[in-house]
Amino acid sequence: MSLAKYIDTLSTEIASIEESGTAKGHERVVTAFIPPAEKKGPRFLLEGFGDKQFIRMNSNSYLGLSVHPKLIKAEEEAAKKYGVGPGAVRFISGTYKPHAELERKLAAFHHREDCLLTSSAYTSVLGVIVTLCTPETIIISDELNHNCIINAMKLARPKDRKVYRHVNMADFEHKIVESIGQCETILVVTDGVFSMRGVFAPLLTICELAEKYNDMFLRGIVVIVDDSHGVGALGKTGRGTEEITQAKGVDIIVATLGKAFGVNGGYVCSSKEVIRYLRERNQFYIFTNPITQGEAAAGVAAIDILDSSEGRDLLMHLHSMTVFFRNGLIALGYETLASPHPVVPLLVRETEKTAKLVAYLFDHGVLATGLNYPIVPKGDQLIRFQVNASHTLHDLETVLGVLATFKRQHWSK
Repeated sequence: MSLAKYIDTLSTEIASIEESGTAKGHERVVTAFIPPAEKKGPRFLLEGFGDKQFIRMNSNSYLGLSVHPKLIKAEEEAAKKYGVGPGAVRFISGTYKPHAELERKLAAFHHREDCLLTSSAYTSVLGVIVTLCTPETIIISDELNHNCIINAMKLARPKDRKVYRHVNMADFEHKIVESIGQCETILVVTDGVFSMRGVFAPLLTICELAEKYNDMFLRGIVVIVDDSHGVGALGKTGRGTEEITQAKGVDIIVATLGKAFGVNGGYVCSSKEVIRYLRERNQFYIFTNPITQGEAAAGVAAIDILDSSEGRDLLMHLHSMTVFFRNGLIALGYETLASPHPVVPLLVRETEKTAKLVAYLFDHGVLATGLNYPIVPKGDQLIRFQVNASHTLHDLETVLGVLATFKRQHWSK
């Protein structure tokens, strides 16, 4: 059967995406990592650009652990001992000692009873929401929640979906009140840190309101937080949005190993009963291979580092570099948002200008990501800079210097 007609349709769609200026384009291929030297943090080489070195300002590896020698060693040793792949899903024969050890470490780190490893934070969110949702469930969600939460709400087929205005607690409370008598359970779902803007959810208030109305529902209100960008990036000990807001009452935490922990995969932390139920019913877990044994061992090493004096030093440096860079943008006259998180957005608010600035940064050796509609709302187009603990003062001064030149020569044009 020929694909010719279908390919014509796809080609038309691709042309439309490119014409709108929202195409992601071809993926850059990293060919080498250059370790830190003197005043410089790590640099990267890209395929097709020879020996030109790039500063990476678009990495989720907030603590720089993805290239930490202890993680590399742990992964290598586990691969030698257990092999490079699990060879099966968990319940058949794919559970190895590093998987079980990592789950114990993560549960303890988050002060929860148990933990479930998954292949990614995306599938963690899908699995939790779809599995826990019933025909008598209403889901309440922040309007700027991540794409995985939006798709999970669609797949879950709840009785109703309610979306409140971004971090607007009056509107959030209104959504709870209007649900009284309409369902048995409410699933409240929010990002801990909103990844496009670097601001965090008011978890303390969310939990207080959930507790206030919990008894109004037959099966209560369950608070679910996807803190993939918060864990390892916020708080004195890196315990994320819960720590920085001092929230009590988050029932289920979803997060990732692929950002601050520098590895790969996702996880869910909650009570023993919730985790056991997810092991039995979560289709995204049951029928998907786990992360590799080496990745799990590297995850254990990452937690050990974060939960130590070395980790606290990394967090302090990360936080100081974040403040320096955000203040630098403000001093140059750029618009940004107030937050202690290392996602530092530069609000451009125009698709064409966003693309122009990304290209200018690239030409000057800086890797940064522009986010345009429909990833962000129209008028919120931005450059998402991501500071990490491997950046030095010299690195950020270099990036700010490039931005200063662009502002002077091109911003008003």
